[in-house]
Parts: sequence; C-alpha cells; structure tokens
Amino acid sequence: MADIKRVNFHVGAEVVVGDLHLPLGEGPFPAVITGGPMTSVKEQVTGTYARALASHGIAALAIDHRHYGESGEEPRQYEYYPDKIADLKASLKFLADQPDIDKTRLGAVGVCLGNGYLAHAVSGEPDVRGFVAIAGYYRDVRAMKEADPDGFEAKVAEGREARELYEKTGEIKAIPAVALDRDAAMTLQSTYDYYAGRAAHPNYENRFAVMSREHFLQFDVQSAAVNLRMPFKMIHGPNALSPAWADKFYNAVPATKERATLQSQGQTGIYDDPAIVNIATSLAVDFLKRVL
Repeated sequence: MADIKRVNFHVGAEVVVGDLHLPLGEGPFPAVITGGPMTSVKEQVTGTYARALASHGIAALAIDHRHYGESGEEPRQYEYYPDKIADLKASLKFLADQPDIDKTRLGAVGVCLGNGYLAHAVSGEPDVRGFVAIAGYYRDVRAMKEADPDGFEAKVAEGREARELYEKTGEIKAIPAVALDRDAAMTLQSTYDYYAGRAAHPNYENRFAVMSREHFLQFDVQSAAVNLRMPFKMIHGPNALSPAWADKFYNAVPATKERATLQSQGQTGIYDDPAIVNIATSLAVDFLKRVL
C-alpha cells in the first residue's frame, strides 16, 4: 500500500506534474526518481513501479515529462532527450526538498529507455547513492548507423524537416506513437498491445511528433556508462530489449555493480505483468536498501 501525492514543480518556465508515491507510515523515507519508456506518462510504467517501490518502503516520484501528459511545453508529444534529462535532474532536486523524504538516501530506478535518460541525468550527481536499471534499452547509435546508414540518415532528415516546418508555420507533423499498419514510433505487436490496450489512459496520447526523429535517433545511451559512479544494478533478461547492448553497457560501467536475470516473454510484460513487476521490484529494493 502507498499514498499518492500530486506534485508539481517548474523546469524553466514550464510546469512538470508528477505523482509522489509515499510508503504508509511516518517519514522521512528513502526515495528514488523513476524514468520510463519513450512517449510514456506517469500512469503507465513509472507509476506501476513507483507504486510497487512505495509498498516496500521506498518513496518514488513518477512524472509526466514536458511535452507529455499533464506537464507543459510545446510542441506536444515531442521526444526531445535534452528536456527529458533536464526534467529528471529537476525531479531529483525537487525530491530532495520534500519534508517526507530523507535527502541523504536518494536513488534512481529506470525501465526501458528511461534508463538511458537517467544514466545521463544522474552522472555527476553526488546525492544519487544507487541506480537500478530494469530492462533497459541501451541504444548504440554507432551500431545503428552502421546497420542502416541510409535509413538512419533519412529518418534524421525527416525529423529535421518536420522541425523546420513547425518553426515556420506552427504545424506539428505527427504519426502514431504505436501502430501496426502504418509508420509509427513503435510498430511491434507487444508495444501496440501495451500502449493501445492494457495501458491506455486518458493522459496518454497515441501520437508522436515527427520532429522528434532529428534528435531522438541520435540519442546514445552507451556513452553514459563510463560516467556512472554510484552503485549500479542491472536487471535484464534474454527476452528484454537488445541483451547484447545491455552487456556492452554493463561492462563499461566503472562503478561498483551487480546484475540479475529477469525472465519474461518479451519487453512489455516487464512493464505491467504483476508477477514480473514483483520480482523486479524485490530485486531493486534489496539493492536499494543496501546502498541508500
């Protein structure tokens, strides 16, 4: 069980809205910021894990990043990694200032691409005492370019053209975030079943600004590994996204580290299957209670 406290704070001129999941009882509590998959909102993956962590005694903040959900900033549905990283840094500062939170016991927990955003956000943050990465999408831009140089550059150019159109006219060229029968940000059956089915929520819009591709495709997660200095735990599995990239990232982390294997049929079951979430949360909590 946990209490949910609706919170908001500013990043620049814009408001970021979040849910602070608090354990029952009296604080101050150890706490983490959470990071989630591309296009997601706080009622989906991060909310699921924040609630689970709070039930184990660790407060957790799940936010709507700027451009998404209840938070501010135009254009909408814009997957712009500098803003996501800045939002997470601001989340950490906000969390440390809350009266229910023990600011000497702060950490981070990510799922999927949220681990990439968090890895860049927590680098150089001495107050972060532990980082748990669950089923990370450890994008390797160099490998992606080598695999399909023409296709990669074409999509970057498409994003750049869409941004220029927005800047000239205010028009936001958009495609679905998830779809099976057309161009979309995510086209796998499993991601469609999750976002358009199990995790559908009024706060989530199945829409993706094409201009995102200019920067999103060039967002490299692997480069963040060498800058991690806090204790690190990777929870991954053979059926989660890109196990080879997970191995590469883990091997490059210079900090004290450990890893655990998580069994699943695919990636999105890790987002919301109660049994898998419970296992992943238990592994995370065991680690966090040792390092925070």
